Formats: sequence, C-alpha cells, structure tokens
Amino acid sequence: MTIAVTAVSGHLGAEIVQALIAMNTGEPIVGLARSPDKARGQGIEIRPGDYDDADQLRASLAGVNTVLLVSGMAAPDVRIGQHRNVINAAKAAGVTKIVYTSVQGAEEGTAFSPVIQSNRQTEADVRDSGLDWVIGRNGIYIEPDVDYIESYRQAGEIANCAGDGRCGYTTRPELGFAYARMLTGAEHNWHTYLLHGTPLTQTELAAYLNRTFGTELTYRPMSVEEYRADRIAELGEFIARSSLASIRVSAKVHLISPAISKKPQAVHIRAGMTILSRHESMEYRRI
Repeated sequence: MTIAVTAVSGHLGAEIVQALIAMNTGEPIVGLARSPDKARGQGIEIRPGDYDDADQLRASLAGVNTVLLVSGMAAPDVRIGQHRNVINAAKAAGVTKIVYTSVQGAEEGTAFSPVIQSNRQTEADVRDSGLDWVIGRNGIYIEPDVDYIESYRQAGEIANCAGDGRCGYTTRPELGFAYARMLTGAEHNWHTYLLHGTPLTQTELAAYLNRTFGTELTYRPMSVEEYRADRIAELGEFIARSSLASIRVSAKVHLISPAISKKPQAVHIRAGMTILSRHESMEYRRI
C-alpha cells in the first residue's frame, strides 16, 4: 500500500511524513508539494502537487492507495475548489482512502467562521467521495506561543481577550502521530476526530511556559476592543481578525459523543505537553 501526503513542504505535512517513517510499516510513502524542490530531504519520493492543477494531481497520485489531504491556505471559497481537485484526482487515480486535516471552530459569528465553513464543506465532500475516509479536526497549535517566547519574556506577560476561556492546544508532532495512525489503521475509517489537548486557561499556559523556559510570565486579560486594536497595530487587519477569532472561539472546547460513526469523536492530545514538558503522551479516547 502506497501512502501519499500532500503539502509536505509545510510544517504539518512534514510532521505526518516523519511519523509515518517512524512507524516503519514498510509501506512506500510519497510526498506531494506545490514546489517539490522545497520539500526535498525528507527521505521519501517527492512528486508535484499543486492544488490548482487537477491533471498534475491525478498523475502524481498514480499508484497511491491512501492519500492525506492537508487543508489549503487559500481564501475559503478558493480552497473548497482546490480540495475538490485533490478528491477528484484521488478517485480518478484509483485511491481507495482519503484522510483530511480539518479544524475546530465556530461555524458562525466570528471572523474565522468562513474558514471553518469551507473546511466543513470539504468534510462533506470527503464523506460523499465514495472512498474510505477519516477526518481530523485540529485544535490550535501551541508552537506559535513557543515561537513567541522571547516577545512574551520582554513583555513579562501574555495579554489577550481569552479571559477565563480554555483552549485545547495541539502540537504538530502529536498531530503527525495521530494522522499516521489514521492513514494506516482501518479501524479509524468513517470516523471524525477532535484532536486537541486538555483545555488550558491562559494563566495555566503561562505557568507551563514559565516551567519550561524559566520565564516569569503572568496573564493579563484585555477587552475584545483593546485586543483588536493591539493585533491590528502589529499584524494588520486580516491576520488580526483571524487571531482575534481564534482566541474567542477557543474559550469553549466541545467533545462530541457520537450517536453514529460519522459523528465527531474525541481524541485527547495532551495540551502541548510534547513541547512544554514531555511528561505526557498522546492517547486516543472514544466517547
């Protein structure tokens, strides 16, 4: 069985590839990338994989049994069509299983909701593809907070509008671990998983960062209006609105108990611990 992973020049695609390699199942692994030269050096075959080029995708998926579709980064209305290109190319190439990396979030009422809606449309397209399928809905990456540690250190605080809301963070290596098993395990077929860690408040996040990096951070809550102005000043309007939406929707993390197999199920990934303290590992739990 040959497994293909799309967008392997990106962080998540590369982590999924490394997790598959670590499983050492003996199954060939192929990586697809819009710019193949940027994806070399991962120890696997790299093929071109531009989401906008349906013919190229079909050719690159020849001989592939299972494909991992990493959600694209284009505008929401554009990415729906791009994802359909991958799904249709997979079907035409004889692929039998597709795994999709979706996202958690509110489908209405935030600046990020159009992105969530586009992901939900692709989820529907995947389910309607006629292929075996698995869908993961990713929580928020912890890595940006880790990458921002020096800025936090200089400020002496984490400041945003999350208040007492809790966020179920994930790390890319943990997601890689999860998706590698979705790709290779038939027991995961026809399930939708919520992938996130134990929900943390921002005060708890600051405590983990302090423990790991020797900082003395505190958390300072801001009003939505204050945080919006702060983010726009630093990041610009579009990215700031997305950042604000992510903070607001992360205040509540829902674990959905399935009535049937197509409903979301819970998979706990322990709250970014892989980066922050290494003392807890990922576990699967279906409820």
